[in-house]
Amino acid sequence: MKTLTVREVSDEVYTVIRKEADANHRSLQEQIRFILAKEARLRQGSAAEAARGWRERLAGRRLGDTVAEIRAGRERK
Repeated sequence: MKTLTVREVSDEVYTVIRKEADANHRSLQEQIRFILAKEARLRQGSAAEAARGWRERLAGRRLGDTVAEIRAGRERK
């Protein structure tokens, strides 16, 4: 594994990451590794590729009319 040192992190960024780490019961280092890993996964494929993949997975399925279903649910209340 590689070691990474980040200098000159703003107080605002540090505070946000520290709060996220506390909320997720992680150390600051664990939280930063989590954020970096998540961002790296997101950057591996483009949004267009992801959309294409979802279209292929959903091809042939009949998807309902979400708006109509929400309206019907509201009327039942």
